[in-house]
Amino acid sequence: MRSPPPPAPSQGGTPYGGYVNPVTSGGNQFAPAFGGFMNDQTAQMGFQLGKSAAMAGQEYVEQNLNRYVSISALKHYFNVTTSYVLRKLILVLFPWRHKPWSRQQRPSTTGSQDQSSYSYYFLPPREDLNSPDMYIPVMAFVTYVLLSALIAGLRGSFHPEVMGSTFMYALFVVISEILILKLGTYLLSITNESQLLDLIAYSGYKFVGVIVTLVVTEIVNLGQGTGGWVSWTVFVYTFLANAFFLLRSLKYVLLPDSSAPTGSGMTVARSQRNRRTQFLFLYAYVVQFIFMWILSKQDSSTGRAGKVKGVL
Repeated sequence: MRSPPPPAPSQGGTPYGGYVNPVTSGGNQFAPAFGGFMNDQTAQMGFQLGKSAAMAGQEYVEQNLNRYVSISALKHYFNVTTSYVLRKLILVLFPWRHKPWSRQQRPSTTGSQDQSSYSYYFLPPREDLNSPDMYIPVMAFVTYVLLSALIAGLRGSFHPEVMGSTFMYALFVVISEILILKLGTYLLSITNESQLLDLIAYSGYKFVGVIVTLVVTEIVNLGQGTGGWVSWTVFVYTFLANAFFLLRSLKYVLLPDSSAPTGSGMTVARSQRNRRTQFLFLYAYVVQFIFMWILSKQDSSTGRAGKVKGVL
């Protein structure tokens, strides 16, 4: 006996009336369902609501932040390039033969064509090496915290609290210095917001010298902490370089030249000029020496800055 022949497939069907496998049949059976989900009005509405919520949150943050500092002013300090960062780091560490120190300015026309007046504004950091920026200070601050944690790990004494304590300690130093700058600007009658932001930007360059001191000391002392003549030599050099850099740079912030084409009449009286000169000297040498020494101090047992005992 023979088995009965298989039934003939119907048009558009399969033998035996079987189930069509959407994967092996060659057709894209799942595409319409997925495309239908993406084209669904409910999904589109959800995406629009999410986008609107993100934009509203960003606008809310900017409005609240603008109460304390101008966002557009901050963008000026982060307008940098890779070449500028490299050249600025070299300038901070080797400022002895650099000239000139004055910042470059560009005129801008205001008013109508018939009655136009010219005002001058400083070029952004990417176009002027002498312009202060906040990119290097912020990155140096983060690098300092990570470097302290790395040193603690190399010494076998790392624990999660090292990064937190180092961050808070460095942040305390930064906030203390900002308060000193605020007090100085109040006593010296500096009311221009850009001048205050310039001072805050310049205050962060000391982290570059501190990082160099820690790295060289750790290599030479083989993880025994900061100490010895090598540590003192590197620290004194980076401190003097930072002080010289601040003296030359801040001169054009605290003691503006009356002959400069700023068009804003930023002249300083003789008595006020003498007080600003004294403040500049104390800030560049005394204040920076104290803060740089505290930040450069590393406990050999924990790798954490802030335990000031003995000598450097």
